[in-house]
Amino acid sequence: MDDIEAIKQLKARYFRTMDTKDWAGMRQVFTDDVVMDTTASGGGIVEGADEFLAFLRQTLDNVVTVHHGHMPEIDLTSPTSATGIWALQDLLLWPDGTRLQGYGHYHETYEKIAGQWRIKSSKLTRLREDIFNPVFSVRISDRMRAAAGRLARRRLR
Repeated sequence: MDDIEAIKQLKARYFRTMDTKDWAGMRQVFTDDVVMDTTASGGGIVEGADEFLAFLRQTLDNVVTVHHGHMPEIDLTSPTSATGIWALQDLLLWPDGTRLQGYGHYHETYEKIAGQWRIKSSKLTRLREDIFNPVFSVRISDRMRAAAGRLARRRLR
């Protein structure tokens, strides 16, 4: 298998293991020192694969998620490094009926370690987020997303 196809399969594994809550499988897609940056979509920065998985378990354990990645733009920058951009559409369903539908991009770097590609860094950017619940629905503007992100970061401290 060529390197670009291997990176495509890596990202597919990322989406599948997140949506199935296969945390042990998901750990295998990251370098130990991965940096996950969601600041552009209202979140924070998490450094380290184990730290990121702990964050996901706490945040998404009871949430049904559906992630679709499309139209990868992958560039090999050396025999052991690459960059990629993926279009994203995701759906998150909370137990109370709240639903988030989001659209955006992942901007990533990859590293080949012992013959296996891993995600080295990932930055999530959002183009749009729509939130629905059984009582109302709302489109989240960039301004509202930034304010919610600041509040969430304060609560995580």
